Amino acid sequence: MKKKLSSMMLILLVMITILSACAGNNTVAPAEETPPATVTETVEPAETEPTEVVETEAGKNDGIFPASDLSLNPAPAVNRTDTLIVGMTAPNGTFSPFFWSTVYDKYVVETVFDSFLEVQGDGTFKESLAESVEVSEDGLKYTFKLKPGVKYSDGTPVTVNDYLFALKVYLDPTYDGESDILSLNIAGAKEFQDGKSKDISGVTIIDDNTIEINVTEITATTKDSLGIIEFVPEAYYGKGYAFGKLDSIKELNDKPIGTGKYILKSYAAGQEVVFEANPDYFNGAPKIKNLIYKVTTDDTKLAMLQAGEIDMDMVTVNEDNVEELQLLGFLDVNIYPTNGYGYVAFNHELAKFSDVKVRQALTIGLNRADIVEGVYGIFADVINVPESKVGWAYTDEGVETYDFDIEKAKTLLDEAGWVVGSDGIREKDGEKFKIDFSATAENPVVDALLPIMTKNYKELGLDFSPETLDFNAIMAKKDEGDFDMYFAAWGLTPDPDNTVYITDGAQNDIGYSNAKVDELMKKGKVELDQAKRKEIYKEMYQELNADLPYIYMYQRRDMWAINGRIKGFDLTPYKHFTFSLNQVEVAQ
Repeated sequence: MKKKLSSMMLILLVMITILSACAGNNTVAPAEETPPATVTETVEPAETEPTEVVETEAGKNDGIFPASDLSLNPAPAVNRTDTLIVGMTAPNGTFSPFFWSTVYDKYVVETVFDSFLEVQGDGTFKESLAESVEVSEDGLKYTFKLKPGVKYSDGTPVTVNDYLFALKVYLDPTYDGESDILSLNIAGAKEFQDGKSKDISGVTIIDDNTIEINVTEITATTKDSLGIIEFVPEAYYGKGYAFGKLDSIKELNDKPIGTGKYILKSYAAGQEVVFEANPDYFNGAPKIKNLIYKVTTDDTKLAMLQAGEIDMDMVTVNEDNVEELQLLGFLDVNIYPTNGYGYVAFNHELAKFSDVKVRQALTIGLNRADIVEGVYGIFADVINVPESKVGWAYTDEGVETYDFDIEKAKTLLDEAGWVVGSDGIREKDGEKFKIDFSATAENPVVDALLPIMTKNYKELGLDFSPETLDFNAIMAKKDEGDFDMYFAAWGLTPDPDNTVYITDGAQNDIGYSNAKVDELMKKGKVELDQAKRKEIYKEMYQELNADLPYIYMYQRRDMWAINGRIKGFDLTPYKHFTFSLNQVEVAQ
């Protein structure tokens, strides 16, 4: 077994975190987990079969390593016949389709709520709550028909009025979540948001099961973006709601009610989320009665898997962990490319990061290859554009690789006017070049990153001051603009459209602005021909590669360890485990 890192790190296992939104937005996470996302190109949905189990050859970096000996299964797992326990980083209790902000909260949302459409394993969408979806010839009218007889878990009938209610919440002028429904170009949406109209003129309720949505401009993602807006019961969420006042809805963040596979029964912050199967689930009641999302950490998850305390968890993928998990014998080890990437963010509101030469120097002056190799070995690659290699829009054409070169980095800083002072620290106009850096605690990537970053940046003449915090604390600092640089990861949608790099975009939390990127993102969104879109996004990625809003770090593989007695999950780079919960069963 290769020992690339400290012995403590070898037992650390990691997950992913995210924030995602409608209209093709991505998801942010601690830089160890990057779950599949939610919006894709406009392609007719395809029926997909569960992923075929293929035995993985030694040395291959993706596939499925099946359990070798289920007789080794620990007694606590064997005796648990009606309960599935999934390990994960602590959700923060925001179990709302409107306001969730991490992947762990999103897992709960996906467990409790449904939408017209649902992502499939190949990244396309098929009908979920929708019985049918009709698109007019000009692409400006979308008619969604709800399946009859669907009920919320409290027994309330589902109608398309609930969908309209959700739209109005997203368009409320005080809405401060991550979704950007205005970008869907629904007719009358802006007038409603501005209080000039009490209704959204482009939305028509035909009957309780049919809704018609008119848009003013067609985009490649319109149908799918409209289709993934979750249904929420207006009778429950709308009780205290008034236009411009969302407090009553936020008060229900940890008390969700939806149509989903499971019903939330209890939540203990920092410990667990407990669910019970929804016997009236419209797509067939789950086969496993009880579901628990149990909080784990990198220090505890491997031991909990080994003891049978949890049935599955996402584990940091490296050669040592793959071998450790296989040696247990009773775990299926699922490895597949992550649809996402790890990054180091700059605060573009700060003058010291405004010069692209500085950003290039901080990229070239960081030995990314050593960091990635040290953590993931063959299971990750250094990247230079913000796109996953599994994505249809990925390109490496005309892309600078920014190979590690400390002397070139020093020259770039000199050219940017940051010169080494008498104390060895670079300064410009009387300001010392100090970097306050935040990263998640107890994270194997961070354990490898910080020593190398500290060494490299000290050699560059920078005053580098790192701190490790829990992920939610880092996101709070990010939201307040109280950061210099931080480390995290994005989970991507199947479609490259997003608001991360758009000036004032809903997910642009770093103050980045580039007129060319804005233009290309808009152009790519409205182009319907995928081949032409690919060329547009190639140019955009080349621009982002040159301008470096982030230090792009790596794309890795995801690894889920699942007790071999649990059967039926369909896991892909695009599809969370939550979408197949109702088909999973405990093998007897």
